[in-house]
Amino acid sequence: MKKTPQKLNAERQRQVFDKEFKLQAVQMLRQGLKPASELACELGIARNQLHKWDLQLRTAENEPKKVFNGPGRPPEAELNENQRLKRELARVTEERDILKKAAAYFAKQLP
Repeated sequence: MKKTPQKLNAERQRQVFDKEFKLQAVQMLRQGLKPASELACELGIARNQLHKWDLQLRTAENEPKKVFNGPGRPPEAELNENQRLKRELARVTEERDILKKAAAYFAKQLP
């Protein structure tokens, strides 16, 4: 029987921040007027979250409109065909590798 993982604090709600808040927080971090830990404490967020937002913004410098669009992975309908095919190829390649290993294992056991 499998145990289902229990949340430590089930009543705690996940914080959601809008795009403008994230952009302003990263801008204040980049100005360097305050240390990141002090800034994060004032804003009511974790210091590592502030750095994650900064990294996301740096990696999306070419396409700033695509950063902070919402939680999680974009829906399948919004993915372009190339991204969808790459994800499918990775899944199929992993399945093939597993089947190769299984075939080699069972071939050793045959007399």
